[in-house]
Parts: sequence; C-alpha cells; structure tokens
Amino acid sequence: MNVRVEPPLALLAELSHRCPLQCPYCSNPLDLERSGKELDTKMWLRILDEAAALGIHQVHFSGGEPTVRKDLEQLVERATKNGLYTNLITSGVLLDEVRLRLLADLGLEHVQVSFQDTDEHNADRIAGFKGHKKKLEIARLVRKIGLPLTVNAVVHRQNIDHVPDFLAMAMELDAERVEIAQVQYYGWALKNRAAFIPTYEQLKRTTQVVEEARKRLKGVLVIDYVVPDYYAKRPKTCMGGWGRRFLNISPAGKVLPCHAAESIPGLAFDTVQDHSLQWIWENSAAFNKYRGTAWMPEPCKSCDRAEIDWGGCRCQAFALTGEAGTVDPACELSPLHEATFGLAMKEAAAEPPAFIYRRIGSDETQDAPVFGPREPAE
Repeated sequence: MNVRVEPPLALLAELSHRCPLQCPYCSNPLDLERSGKELDTKMWLRILDEAAALGIHQVHFSGGEPTVRKDLEQLVERATKNGLYTNLITSGVLLDEVRLRLLADLGLEHVQVSFQDTDEHNADRIAGFKGHKKKLEIARLVRKIGLPLTVNAVVHRQNIDHVPDFLAMAMELDAERVEIAQVQYYGWALKNRAAFIPTYEQLKRTTQVVEEARKRLKGVLVIDYVVPDYYAKRPKTCMGGWGRRFLNISPAGKVLPCHAAESIPGLAFDTVQDHSLQWIWENSAAFNKYRGTAWMPEPCKSCDRAEIDWGGCRCQAFALTGEAGTVDPACELSPLHEATFGLAMKEAAAEPPAFIYRRIGSDETQDAPVFGPREPAE
C-alpha cells in the first residue's frame, strides 16, 4: 500500500529505556529494551538525516532517561545541523552544568524537566528515587544558561491538590510553559490506576484552578492541561491523529505512531534497520491501520468531530474494551462511556493501593494487580 500523506511534524527519539527513576506511571512499554539492543550512534545519526529529509521540524530526545546516552551531544549537534528544533525531555537527575552548557552550545533549544510533586518527600516517594532537589537545581540551570524551560507536572490523585503549588513552582523557576498532565492509563500506569485515578471532585477543583490561572498568567506562563480521559466527554486528539503528525522511534529502532502503540497486540512495527523513515511513514501497515477516517466505526465515522479528534486514543480503546478499533470510551457517544466513568468513580472512592514501581531489571510483571479494565463498572 502506497499512501501519500503530509510529512510528520515531530519525531520522538526514545534513545534508551534505561532510567534511574522507578515511576509507577512509566509510559514506556511493558517489555523494555535492554541497553544491548539500543541503536548505535551511527544509526541515530542516519535517522536524524532522514527525519530532516522527510520534512520533520522537531526532534524530542526522550527515554527512559535520554542523558544515559554518552552520544547525546553528537545527536543534538547533528539535529541542529539538519535544521531540526531540538528538545530534551529529562528527569534532570543525571545532568550537571558542564554537560548542559555543552548541549546548549551544540544547539539544544529547549528542555522539559519532569516533576512528581512540589513536596520533596512525596515527589521522591512517587519516583522511587531521591531526585527532587536535583530536578530543581537543573531546572534553574536551564534558565541560567538561557534555554527555555517547560515544567512537566505529572498529576494524579496523590498530588493533584498541589496543582496551585506546581503553578507557583513553575513561576519561581521562570518556566515559559507548564504541562499539568493527568496520568493516562495504559502500559505500566494501568497497573497502578487504582492508586492514581483522582476523584471527580478533585478534578473539578483542579480544572477551576487551571482556568483561573490561565486568565491570571496569560502572556506570562503557558499552561497545558490534560484531564483523565475516564472523566472526559469527548476524546482528546491523541498525537494529532494516528499516523498524521507524529512518529516515535524506540531504543531498538521500531517506528511507532505513538509512544504507547506497543500496548496494542497484533500490530507489527517496521524498523529503521529494514526501511527508511519515509517508507515506513507512507507504507507501514501499522501506521495506515488507524490513519484517517476509513477505519472508524459508527458513530465516529459520521461524527462532526471525525477530523478533529480522529477517533480518540486507540491504546485507551484497547485497554478498556480489548479492541483497538472500537469507539474510545472517553467519548460520551460510546456505549461504554458511563461504565468507564463509573469505574473511575469506584476506584477513586476506595483507599489507594500501594504503588507497583517500575524496577528495571526485575520481574516487572510479578504481583501485578487484577483490574478487570474490560469489564463494565458496577
């Protein structure tokens, strides 16, 4: 199949799944790539050349923790020479001023630093790693060096009441942007959903706080806000639509339509070892599977938002229904929407269970709780 599509806007380069943090909402796939399977420097340089030739504008270096790669400087330098906008998505805990300055000198244009909370003890507890102080230090260094800063605030039941503090922290750090992003429940986060899903009252209060802050801080701080899909009325425009604006490359070279696409069984993902980025973008069966509107069931296909939200999130549809091609239950038009809302309310009302941390190198599927996400809520 040879599909002509517009070139993607952005590439997420997952350089490694290695990470010192053990976040219980980790967005990496359940089966992590070990360091021995990571692409070498030569292959990543080729990918950056092909990305520029394909028409990509942005490259986001991510992981895991991208700074575990000793060749990060080479990759930033090549991306810059190719005219790509470069963004580093990092926990910051492995960085220092010398390396950060070198990356800036080589062309790095933006840094996103993730935070688990504003309270040091709770932040370190959530991350499974004592890193909050270092994160603050690196965020300040980013601004000292003159790079733009985004504060990534991953929000859930156990820190959502600190959203005003997250906003204050972003201002104190002189960030240009803050992302108040609720945990999304697929991959590893699905194992911890009952520990993370906020109550509906918490969500309403937080939404009001964000709306008021957007008015108050307009022109000073950009605030992105992502709500839990289980409480939404219409699905988010996931990744700008499957296979429309974005591609992701895993540490081992698999090219994915989104970072969570491997949670959908039965999809075969082409690799950069076998094909060029352009060939994959235009011809990959995985990319074309849910691209556009032809695949959509009703009521999606005839909906006036079909080319706005592009059917919502395929990974979430699978997580909640067992079928990736069905209506996203985040949509109020889905027959499972009320059951999904009820499931969230039920889990949020109960005492949160202990976290299942992402301990890389251990048996990561042991003692996983049974959630029954495909069963309707009572």
